[in-house]
Amino acid sequence: MDIVRVALDVPLPRLFDYLAPDSAESDIGRRVTVPFGTGSRTGVIIELAAASEQPNDKLKIVTAILRDMPALPSEWLALCEFCARYYQTPLGEVTSFALPPMLRRGKLPRMKKQESTEIAVPSAPSARDTVPALPQLLAAQQAAVEAIAGIEGFHTLLLHGVTGSGKTEVYLRAIAAVLARGGQALMLVPEIALTPQLEGRVAARFPAAHIVCANSGMADAARARGFLDALSGRAQIVLGTRLAVFMPLPRLQLIIVDEEHDASFKQQDGLRYSARDVAIWRAHQLNIPVVLGSATPSLETFHHAQPKADARPGQPDGGTGRYQLLELPERAVAEAMPVVRIIDTRREKLQEGLSAALLAGLQLRLERGEQSLVFLNRRGYAPVLACPPCGWISRCQRCAANLVLHLADQRLRCHHCGFEARVPRACPDCGNVDLLPFGRGTQRLETMLVERFPEARVLRIDRDSASTPKKWQALLATIHAGEADILVGTQMLAKGHDFPLLTLVGAVGADAALFAADFRAPERLFAQLMQVGGRSGRADLPGEVLIQTEYPDHPLYQALVEHDYVRFARSQLGERRIAGFPPFSFQAMLRAEARTMEQSLAFLAAARNAAAALADGVTLYDPVPMRLQRLMTLERGQLLVESVSRPALQAFLAKWMDKLYALKMPGGLRWHLDVDPLEF
Repeated sequence: MDIVRVALDVPLPRLFDYLAPDSAESDIGRRVTVPFGTGSRTGVIIELAAASEQPNDKLKIVTAILRDMPALPSEWLALCEFCARYYQTPLGEVTSFALPPMLRRGKLPRMKKQESTEIAVPSAPSARDTVPALPQLLAAQQAAVEAIAGIEGFHTLLLHGVTGSGKTEVYLRAIAAVLARGGQALMLVPEIALTPQLEGRVAARFPAAHIVCANSGMADAARARGFLDALSGRAQIVLGTRLAVFMPLPRLQLIIVDEEHDASFKQQDGLRYSARDVAIWRAHQLNIPVVLGSATPSLETFHHAQPKADARPGQPDGGTGRYQLLELPERAVAEAMPVVRIIDTRREKLQEGLSAALLAGLQLRLERGEQSLVFLNRRGYAPVLACPPCGWISRCQRCAANLVLHLADQRLRCHHCGFEARVPRACPDCGNVDLLPFGRGTQRLETMLVERFPEARVLRIDRDSASTPKKWQALLATIHAGEADILVGTQMLAKGHDFPLLTLVGAVGADAALFAADFRAPERLFAQLMQVGGRSGRADLPGEVLIQTEYPDHPLYQALVEHDYVRFARSQLGERRIAGFPPFSFQAMLRAEARTMEQSLAFLAAARNAAAALADGVTLYDPVPMRLQRLMTLERGQLLVESVSRPALQAFLAKWMDKLYALKMPGGLRWHLDVDPLEF
């Protein structure tokens, strides 16, 4: 009787052997239902075996091999195996994560119009399917399109274009070339909110193409149908967020990662993968090009796109030369970049956090009938509610964080764990009824602006006002219809949106990121401010950006004034080279959470001791509490592992994981390993 090795969604780094009387080589990659424990589970057949380490009479028999859909191809299995190996995650957890929920449960969706599951190769678009009126390309856009078209085999290209430079148009031309060859294209965007807008634009350009969207906000059946459409070859274009990188595509010829720098491409729980990095590996595996696009590339990507030092004598330090750099230095949708002005708030009395210059700018736009955006990346009314007489502040009972005041619905909320409480009528400690909000969030700014500009239509856009996709789309429709004058928003509005009437952006409350403990904070702040500033002046109206700060001479702000990402990036890379931070080193973070901090740190200390004999070429730091040390009543610690060699780090992690699984730990303790962590 044949033996099949199955990947199951359990936290153990191994496959499970079962007897399968009717299995065949063609069943590799098929889903299978097997008995497990007292119940049953659905997994994926990874390989067939002639013998097992267990005696045959100890092996259970598979319940059913599910042959109701094509087997998952070897390329897809290899992708999952790479993720399991690189991110040190059991293969069964990876394959389960990569499958849509309905398919991982062993079910199939109802297919529309009796769709077949056989491999289908759609014909290339005919002349009548194409859109005749294409926008005129700038010279740099045309050069980028030709460079991508001329690529044969694997190549990573960085499309570095200023905001509004027409990167999407370059993507569409590259996709058109792929469809003309009968191939498939995969395009990743960082957030669900950007998917409908992009889908509309792609559908308008390719009206006859079969387009599939993939994101976690979709219904289970829709996700499963899209996955099967991609697997069968019917889907010609797949658009999606980070999980779309796992879509099986038999004729994939191009991968695009838009806003490649965005932290949303990194999964922060479960399989902690970077969709951008997985996309690059997948392109290498398939020998196809991958295009990374951004106005503010991650420093790692920028470093790889710089020539080696010996290739350009006199250039600062140099990079690795692994990526090809394509530049779009000019805007395609406006004559000039927005003017950036720094407002020194040290010598000015602010009105609810807003300077006189920003208030005057808002008034001027109202008189002109133009739109403004006040950007504050902090939702709620105020970050904390406090009692000045006794010092009480609104703290979360489950986290080492403050409860944020949401005045509109009289609630205190933790933005980390979701805990809620009613706003107290009086101080719980001393009974004082004069509780005061400290700091400001988008709700407080909205209230102030409504009072200051009673004739204006003020619209707040954050996770509270746009809590569902339907509400988000309604807010965007209101903005595009010109039915809002002043927008108050968080980073939700910073990415990928084109508002023709928006001519002023005011950024407030940004200084805190300049001195954050996380070495990536300045990089994120620069990208955020450049992106949100790029929302202004997107049509024939000139744009202006006002940045309020108490540090007007800071190099980061000066680089923003000059729209000089390259200067900022080289400065940051110089600091990181000296400090030995990525991209000049490679890191992994072991984290533990338990009922007490002592338990978490004791486990991490034991893990460090277990690694002592293995740490050749690797540095292990001391276990320390995490910055947010308590989350949902659990105390959290972390242990950083670092090496100047990625292969050395990977070799160490593979050996270390065996030790970690063998460690004894108290009940309730959980741990995970995060390779290439973004959060510290």
